[in-house]
Amino acid sequence: MVAKAKLADVPEDVPRKPGKQLEEKIQRSLFGEILDWMLAPLLLLWPMSIAITYLVAKSIANQPFDRALEDNVLVLSQQVKEVDGQTLTQLSNPARDILRADDLDNIYFQIKNAKGEIVDGDRDLPAPAEDDRPLTGTVQLRNANLRGIDIRIAYSYIDLNKQGRRKGAEPHLALVQVAETLEKRALLANEIIKGVILPQFIILPIALALVWFALSRGLSPLAELQQRIRARRPDDLSPIDSRHVPEEITPLVKSLNEMLERLAQTIAIQKRFIADAAHQMKTPLAGMRMQSELALRQTDRDEIHRSLLQLATSSEAATRLVNQLLTLARAENQTPATQALEQINLNNLARDVVHDWIQTSFAKKIDLGFEQHDVPVQIFGNPLMLREMLSNLIDNALRYTPQGHSVTVRVSLNQQQPMMVLAVLEVEDNGPGIAVAEREHVFERFYRILGSNVQGSGLGLAIVREIASQHEAEISISDNPHPQDPAFPGCLFSISFTMNHPDELPAELAE
Repeated sequence: MVAKAKLADVPEDVPRKPGKQLEEKIQRSLFGEILDWMLAPLLLLWPMSIAITYLVAKSIANQPFDRALEDNVLVLSQQVKEVDGQTLTQLSNPARDILRADDLDNIYFQIKNAKGEIVDGDRDLPAPAEDDRPLTGTVQLRNANLRGIDIRIAYSYIDLNKQGRRKGAEPHLALVQVAETLEKRALLANEIIKGVILPQFIILPIALALVWFALSRGLSPLAELQQRIRARRPDDLSPIDSRHVPEEITPLVKSLNEMLERLAQTIAIQKRFIADAAHQMKTPLAGMRMQSELALRQTDRDEIHRSLLQLATSSEAATRLVNQLLTLARAENQTPATQALEQINLNNLARDVVHDWIQTSFAKKIDLGFEQHDVPVQIFGNPLMLREMLSNLIDNALRYTPQGHSVTVRVSLNQQQPMMVLAVLEVEDNGPGIAVAEREHVFERFYRILGSNVQGSGLGLAIVREIASQHEAEISISDNPHPQDPAFPGCLFSISFTMNHPDELPAELAE
């Protein structure tokens, strides 16, 4: 059998706990696995084939010798006569010599009269059992033992007075037996076995070599694929060409290509994040350095205080930028497998987030309101990400809404079909509004509408879109249907979550 596994080398400096063996790593060989499954049945069937061949050879060797014994019994039976009630044999001495002439086997014969008396032949030849008596004139074969030697006996009972017997008279049965030892049979069986087995000892190594060669050729596409992958540059994440691989390996190559695609997307996101972070951090860091240098050169206490205030403002802006970059990176790296989704009451979540922004709205002198739905609105989502999404929408609304105006957060239901209901989260502001041509661009990273004169990083709405996409929600921007001031038409941000799960539907809608 071919070894299928090898133990991984264990470093000597690895600490071993008393009474506990170090876990061994096993690496399996596909070549050895296939070879084992091919050779194991072959090595099991080979001795069975030899045994079956030996039995068949013995059966074939017995047939001609048994026929010869039967012929000898028939010939010998013709030499037995009954004269005046005496059983006599007409077997001449030359005939006896011919009957016994054999180079390997010892031939024995025996003739008994109707009384069971030995008429001629070997006295030690065992008689057949009474229940083994064949029909008169037929020959029967049996195995026996003579002086510790296995023999094969052919015997027959002949009726000596068949022709002259009166009707109703008892037949005079004489027993004629001819036996021989089994040397020639064993020799012939061995010759047959040698003729069959010896060629197999030549063919078997050739077959193993052919199997080895066929497996090597069959697995060569794997080795070629391995060489092609190893020859790639470290930064080459292009798909692997699957046209030159066997059909069985194509699913594996497709899976590798999907993994490479996901890896390329992850690396692209990381590169973009690093590039964006480096680009956006340059301005606040440069401003902070300039303000600190300016403060060091100032001697007037008021000027130093003014520079420190500017430094604190720049530091706050840089901190917010870093936090938003990290939030965006975390949102982009969320997958269905990594998201901790749970059932959420959208009314409660929105109320809690609005409560967190009450103090900020008071400071900005903006009326921040909340309108919830009459019944609980249940959705499945990541509560941390959804809170971050709503916080960015409220922050955006408070930044662009002037003092004395209002911002409203609203939760509602919109039934599209009998079994399809949308949970809608809305943020309504009374700011300057967003032109229709700009509405698709405001969700891009670092995009700022010209002339807004509002400080920000341009990442808030990008975070909102990414989190909404992770929850398979639709986001839209429209004009505020209830503007407070014609000079400030405002905006309405709507995020719609599909509620098609029976557990998410309110009772009155589920019915």
